[in-house]
Amino acid sequence: MLDALILRFDAPLLAFGGVAVDNHGEVGDFPGLSMVAGLIANALGYDHRDCDRLEALQRRLRIAVRRDRSGQRLVDFQTVALGQPFLERGWTTRGAVEGRDGAFSDGTHIRYRAYWADAVYTLAVTLDPPAESPGLDAVERALREPERPLFLGRKACLPSVPILAGRLQIPSLLAALASFERVSKDRWEGGEPAPLAAWIPGSEAADPLVRELPVTDERDWANQLVVGRRIVHQTSVMPPEVANVR
Repeated sequence: MLDALILRFDAPLLAFGGVAVDNHGEVGDFPGLSMVAGLIANALGYDHRDCDRLEALQRRLRIAVRRDRSGQRLVDFQTVALGQPFLERGWTTRGAVEGRDGAFSDGTHIRYRAYWADAVYTLAVTLDPPAESPGLDAVERALREPERPLFLGRKACLPSVPILAGRLQIPSLLAALASFERVSKDRWEGGEPAPLAAWIPGSEAADPLVRELPVTDERDWANQLVVGRRIVHQTSVMPPEVANVR
């Protein structure tokens, strides 16, 4: 049996890193491994300089994702004149003041960033091997009382409900997605309960198997590069209903 945490990504805006081309930042269909690793690391209080700990956490992480509500794709047009005096320094999410230099020190910068608006995702998360540090108990505590404010992809994507939704003893991550209740009826896309899209590790059997996807969603934390290749199975699940609960 697996010991798995259930996370719910529910926010006005969600951003799952997709392929970025020039100043266009895309959004993926589901959150990647490095995003979830970074979220948990942030909750634990890790720093970007903790490369070894970040690599170890990402290597042990196993995730499965269910899309409860697809929402709408939104593209944000962003422009800022960085040469203005009051923009020379700013606060970071780690509570420190940081200045700008190099190519980002002045001039007008324009970019486009894609988001999912009013979408909801449910994740099943476990660690393998489970006995190493941090354990699932420590991750659960950190998500309940994080060391820093958490965000879902980009810093503007603040969760509207607690991220930690539950904990299950379950045969597989797919079974966790199939058994944990869906969002309430007022947020369904359609009047009747329908199968929900899900993405699970390629090591788990999927029935039905919609697609086998090669994905590159790990991060080389020391060099800040996207790396790796793993197989994800796209499938669908029919989770139970819950009344009047988000």
